[in-house]
Amino acid sequence: MRTGAVQWDLVSDGTFRLDGGAMFGVVPKPLWERGAVPDERNRITLGLHPLLIRTGGKTILVDAGMGRKEGGKFPVIFAVGDETNVVESLATHGVAPEDVDVLVYTHLHFDHAGGATRIGEDDRAVPVFAHARHVVQRAELEDAESPTDRSRASYLPDNWVPLRDAGLLDIVDGETEIAPGVRTVLMKGHVRSLTGILIEDGGERVFYPSDNMPTSWHVPVPWVMAYDLYPLDTVASKESFLPRAIDEEWTVVFEHDPAVGAVRIRRDGKGYALETVLPAPPRGAAPGAARP
Repeated sequence: MRTGAVQWDLVSDGTFRLDGGAMFGVVPKPLWERGAVPDERNRITLGLHPLLIRTGGKTILVDAGMGRKEGGKFPVIFAVGDETNVVESLATHGVAPEDVDVLVYTHLHFDHAGGATRIGEDDRAVPVFAHARHVVQRAELEDAESPTDRSRASYLPDNWVPLRDAGLLDIVDGETEIAPGVRTVLMKGHVRSLTGILIEDGGERVFYPSDNMPTSWHVPVPWVMAYDLYPLDTVASKESFLPRAIDEEWTVVFEHDPAVGAVRIRRDGKGYALETVLPAPPRGAAPGAARP
């Protein structure tokens, strides 16, 4: 996909599953299960889709997926798939880990930052993208380093401590330009300081809202995850950017949709109509996944 001079693609770190009720909060199950079919444990299949951006001679990766270094019950609880991983998926685009110049974190939850490290020869976590500038919001790093009882399970130190110890973290405050035409957008909702990505070039816009709108199912404003730490702020965030996205015909890219990669959103009476412009990455979609 190309937006002006900016080339962008979704890559895959495979799939995993989370509780369907938690993914949809107060939305009743008879509504959400029309598209997100749960398994016997009430889990739904989700994709792991980092955003690859190439512009001005720079290779930028937004998030790193979950990775595969967690053992024990972790891969069973989350039904971590083995369809592919972020390194293999990048290779299909001709990108090796050492080619990545910048890695931007939308936030540091394990399904967004886990793929940034791997287990090395000494059984310690080591950086995967050792040549990259790893950009993280100061407030998000503070929340990861001092988690609450509610957020603790989402922040696993092996995902960012090796980066900090190697001097790879680039800690920023507020919105910043990553490259010409590529900038971060800060939103409160899923976490206190969620980083979205806006690509603007040639009169076109592409928006990657991360977990404030993780799938195409979450386009309606009230469809908000119970995982969100600040759900009313998620609602406010969607109420803010959705009208612009519709009126200016943005392409909205989903990080966790197992079947749909990107859409354009149109008003349809009291609801929305979605025009798919990009499917989920190959090997990242689960068989039988459907949209409502």
